[in-house]
Amino acid sequence: MLKQFLNLKLSQKLSPQQIQLMKLIQLPTQAFEQRLKEELIENPALESGKDEDEIYDKDEFDNNDDYDEFDDNESIDADEINIDEYLSDDETPDYKLQANNYSDDDDDRETPFVAQTSFHQDLINQLNTFILSDNDREIAEFLVGSIDDDGYLRRSIQDIVDDMAFTQGIYTDEKAVERILNIIHDLEPAGVGARDLQECLLLQLKHKTPTEYVDLAITVIENHFEQFTKKHYEKLLTSCNVSQEQLKKAIEEIEKLNPKPGGSFDSSNRVVEQIVPDFTIRIVDGELELTLNGRNAPSLHVSKDYQEMLQTYKDSRDKSGSQKDAVQFIKQKLDSAKWFIDAIRQRQETLYVTMNAIMYFQQEYFLDGEETKLKPMILKDIADMVGLDISTVSRVANSKYVDTPYGTKLIKEFFSEAMKNDQGEDVSTLEIKKILKTVVEDEDKSKPYSDEQLVDILKEKGYPIARRTIAKYRDLLDIPVARMRKKI
Repeated sequence: MLKQFLNLKLSQKLSPQQIQLMKLIQLPTQAFEQRLKEELIENPALESGKDEDEIYDKDEFDNNDDYDEFDDNESIDADEINIDEYLSDDETPDYKLQANNYSDDDDDRETPFVAQTSFHQDLINQLNTFILSDNDREIAEFLVGSIDDDGYLRRSIQDIVDDMAFTQGIYTDEKAVERILNIIHDLEPAGVGARDLQECLLLQLKHKTPTEYVDLAITVIENHFEQFTKKHYEKLLTSCNVSQEQLKKAIEEIEKLNPKPGGSFDSSNRVVEQIVPDFTIRIVDGELELTLNGRNAPSLHVSKDYQEMLQTYKDSRDKSGSQKDAVQFIKQKLDSAKWFIDAIRQRQETLYVTMNAIMYFQQEYFLDGEETKLKPMILKDIADMVGLDISTVSRVANSKYVDTPYGTKLIKEFFSEAMKNDQGEDVSTLEIKKILKTVVEDEDKSKPYSDEQLVDILKEKGYPIARRTIAKYRDLLDIPVARMRKKI
């Protein structure tokens, strides 16, 4: 049986333009610059740089321009387009289609990088100093290619033998591979080609000049590795029949070793990723001053060539079908260019007002840099101050940095929840973490504090915190349990 009925439903949908704006707001400076380059390539109606005829105020933002939305799937007859809306006149000066005016030199410095030799290429270069047969060299190069970025060979010898046979047509046996692997173990950095941490440490120790303590360290790693990793020092003293001072010196030798030999090479040779601050906070005459990185405010304008094309079409008496198609294409590109310029302006304003609210909320911290003065602050606090949605504030804070007099900080690090101290006052969890870190740093490493002891210490300082909370903060601060912090 068929029935008809009315169903009222309230739903909220985001337009493609709103989604694009949210994505733009989320981008940090460097990613935003890349997105800008992509848009300039994709849309010929959008141009960068200042227009020669433009004269406008640097600080003017005009968000009142209403641009017609154009759907890519919508078919509009060329005769229905009001061309005058897309042509410049006295009522719509060019500066309204221009993004904020910042100096081309603002924060526009690039750091040159030197071409580097990769970790694996460096190992191959070292192999070239050895006299090897063609077959041995093929095995050696295959082994080097199997070493990961940390410097480890994490595959079994049998797997490597099988893989060489199936993929490279190199037929050999485990004994030959082991022999070549011993040659790789002589390469730099020491420890490269190890199959596990124990072998890695042993290789590095055997590269050292033999001394009493190096020999003892070799014995500890080779024969008592589990006791060493679990820091059972009393058992080690008994097993090795040495004094506490001798064991301490041997452990010091081990602590000098690198558990990731490939990582040490990579960190010194990789191209360092730069952090470009999105904001700068300075103290001028005792007052805070916030500036937005100039690279977030590019000079953009709508192409005059495209406007001239529309003028030519308007003045033409005989309008062909191809010309009408071209007008539809031009309208789409002009709409897109105008929207993009407006979206950038909205992005600039959103970033600025959000960071400005954060700066004044945490004014005490920014004036003297003392982390314990960071107030409890959640996304809703800032969203209420600036009248934006919590998700928008989150997008601003999540991946952006601010250059302060105390270093470059990730904005989301200023957010924290509140906890009550023994006076009933709200304090930031950041303050508690700072105190916890200081207590652990100052403890006697021969008798590190347990979590229960840390609970009592923080309670004495006025912060009644549960043991599970202490364990949670320890993990967040990368502080191991008491047994792993113990030193002889």
